[in-house]
Amino acid sequence: MKILSRAGVVALIGFLLVRPGLAAVIANDTDALTHSGPVTTSIPLPDPTHIPIVFGKDIKWRNGEGESLLFGDPSKPGIYGVLIKWLPGHNSKPHFHSTDRYIYVVSGTWWVSASTTYDKSKMYPVPAGSFVTDIANTVHWDGAKESTGPCLLMLVGEGPMHTTPLVQADPKSPVFTMPKK
Repeated sequence: MKILSRAGVVALIGFLLVRPGLAAVIANDTDALTHSGPVTTSIPLPDPTHIPIVFGKDIKWRNGEGESLLFGDPSKPGIYGVLIKWLPGHNSKPHFHSTDRYIYVVSGTWWVSASTTYDKSKMYPVPAGSFVTDIANTVHWDGAKESTGPCLLMLVGEGPMHTTPLVQADPKSPVFTMPKK
């Protein structure tokens, strides 16, 4: 498990370091990243049987926004990669995952919390260019704040992975608890 997880980290870092100059220029422009197309140049595209390229404008988002599975399948054994686009004001609720996951903040500011209390004022800002490890079986929740705009994440993990939501016994309370087994 450790070897494949390290391989996933290496693959993610390699993927993100290929074009650091471009990433720095548009790190805070999620829209530019997700709508990019081929670069105008006299050099032809590489042979797609050797180097398949999917441009930002051609990435298929689930329900038009939110998530795009780039490779693998989180529900099956093996490495997988997902782009996650958090829109301003959208957050998950407290939950945990069964395997470690590795996240690079491509653009914007990603807001996170490791609390079982859903209090948006206590979320921590993670800026573009940061690398985060989401440790298996530890509670967290995340998203994007209205005040800082959308954020784009590249997540790599090893399947099979299962997400477990925490339970909110009282809908008026911000406190969540671990589900009963």
